[in-house]
Amino acid sequence: MTISTLLFLLGMTMVFIAFIVIGILWAIRSGQFEDMEGPAQRILMDDDDPLLPSNRIEEENKK
Repeated sequence: MTISTLLFLLGMTMVFIAFIVIGILWAIRSGQFEDMEGPAQRILMDDDDPLLPSNRIEEENKK
């Protein structure tokens, strides 16, 4: 391998590392990691529960 090939590969590595760092910082600042448990718990919730206020309104409208 020649020196120019090594410099090119090193430069491309630095560019990819910069994109990764920028992407991680953007995700942190935009709130992507704010609620890590919400989606996991939301899948366990029963949307058909008649005690939920939103379901009460829908049941009353159906009658």
